[in-house]
Amino acid sequence: MCGIAGWIDWENRLEDPVNQETLTAMIDTLKMRGPDDSGRYVCPNIAFGHRRLSVVDPANGAQPMIKRRNGHNYVITYNGELYNTNELRAELEGYGYHFETNCDTEVLLTAYMEFGTKCVEKLNGIFAFGIWDAAKERLFLARDRIGVKPLFYAIRDCQFIFGSEVKTLLANPLIKPEVNIEGLAEILMVGPARTPGNGVFKNVFELKPGHAFVYTATGSRNYRYWALMSHAHEDNFETTVQKVRELLIDTAQRQLVADVDVCTFLSGGLDSSALTALAAMEFQRSGKGKLNTYSVDYIDNDIYFKASSFQPNSDAPWVEKMVKACDTCHHRILIDNIELAKSLPKATLARDFPGMADVDTSLYLFSREIKKGATVALSGECADEVFGGYPWFYREEMINSHAFPWSPKPEMRLDWLNDNVKSQMDLVEYVKTRYDDAISEVPRLKGEDKVAARMREIFYLSLTRWMPTLLDRKDRMSMAFGLEVRVPYCDHRLVEYVWNIPWKMKNYKNREKGLLRQALAGILPDDVLWRKKSPYPKTHHPEYLNIVRNWALDILNDANSPLTELMDVKKLNEIAKQDLAASNIPWFGQLMGGAQLFAYLIQLDTWLKAYKIKIV
Repeated sequence: MCGIAGWIDWENRLEDPVNQETLTAMIDTLKMRGPDDSGRYVCPNIAFGHRRLSVVDPANGAQPMIKRRNGHNYVITYNGELYNTNELRAELEGYGYHFETNCDTEVLLTAYMEFGTKCVEKLNGIFAFGIWDAAKERLFLARDRIGVKPLFYAIRDCQFIFGSEVKTLLANPLIKPEVNIEGLAEILMVGPARTPGNGVFKNVFELKPGHAFVYTATGSRNYRYWALMSHAHEDNFETTVQKVRELLIDTAQRQLVADVDVCTFLSGGLDSSALTALAAMEFQRSGKGKLNTYSVDYIDNDIYFKASSFQPNSDAPWVEKMVKACDTCHHRILIDNIELAKSLPKATLARDFPGMADVDTSLYLFSREIKKGATVALSGECADEVFGGYPWFYREEMINSHAFPWSPKPEMRLDWLNDNVKSQMDLVEYVKTRYDDAISEVPRLKGEDKVAARMREIFYLSLTRWMPTLLDRKDRMSMAFGLEVRVPYCDHRLVEYVWNIPWKMKNYKNREKGLLRQALAGILPDDVLWRKKSPYPKTHHPEYLNIVRNWALDILNDANSPLTELMDVKKLNEIAKQDLAASNIPWFGQLMGGAQLFAYLIQLDTWLKAYKIKIV
């Protein structure tokens, strides 16, 4: 993986020293994403920057990469990984192309030269890239179908700026750290999620998943090249199970390809255990030796863990079982609760926004430790969205809430805000509108009954509104240390196929991800296969709650804190006096309750100060 940056200015020379300094500043924001190399391409009106994390063909593949045809340059700056590189290279060689490297960057650029903007339809992988086509004097941007890799952009008069992260754009003086009331509504009411395409900062946008962007001196076009399509599922249950199994095996094998050390996350749950088992089998088959696996836990969590409907049991015994079953070289990472809390500002800066509190910081610290032994990791992220693993797929009150099921009561957040903020916009209506927008996008299936139609909506919400939050977290927290995390359950072939499988099949044996469990029969031990779902592990130590609560109160009671202009300080002080451990009702997802509210406030304060946010 890497970090990319770009800048087009039709009126001014980007070769000038001042503009080169700006380009350097933009590239420097991406150092952690690409610690191995740096590069730039500059001509009078266009500048590309790149930071490289070497994964395939480290000796070659420097970027920005240039190829010439008929006297014109084709230049690419690319972040991602293609999993069908070999097939695509062979196809292009059939058209007469020759390759100088073994890296996917050259294959992607050559695919554009042959197929133009339709090259994205040929790609299987995770990617965000920019290509300058000198022959047509146009910029072509594209992002992978699921949105695993990030891409943001802004247009200022005759200038276009893009980058892997928002901080890359903000390093350019043309982009001001201004946030209007809609941006605030995203942070305060929708956050830590974001509406697809919304960059929070004024006139900053995110290229949506499955979208491409063409920019020339005469105009621009932002368009969708991929979307979920609904149609009748014609395979019987046995065939469906077999196809899911085959897709999982194929995608896991493809995503193990690398010229650097590869490992897997292992929580002992269904999703990571399946990938670990498949990876371990492939390592054994190819003679690569033992697979390295990593799990995360918290100091003294065994003492303070309390089972709940959201988190029914501890992971540690299940991790041990899978380590023995797969004969892996395991590394158990223990996180200190004090460091977990103190890392909240660092995670905010990595994400560019307030995030999922300790859910972010734990992954941040986890990634730091994994990077000491590996450069690529496979993660079980997104199986819950694809196959139906969350409580909102099963609990009637969540299914029928007619709101984002992970945040069904946006009005509760109004209690945290001061009257000035609430007077500027109907914030609950804003959230409702975003929900209605999402529902209006759902590709319907004619003749589907009411229950099935609603479940299709729940799946769509999960895939397009919830999953991006987790993918953002995964990308930013891991890439903060130059760790590439791959997510096989996001393979678009798998997502497309499972999307149209009827809910009755997905809900096999009335179990969360029942279909997936059946598809993995024989690959995993039976007790792991049918283990009750337990979410990403969180700390249960009261020390963490006390640290973040006291820290947040210090901020709120500081008259110079920008939080005082947004929050109802008196109300939050009252909430802080409650027994948050006993009444830890999630306000966002399964893992963000009372402690995470105060941690989110710390991250919000960090964001406002560090980015020098101006509310406009």
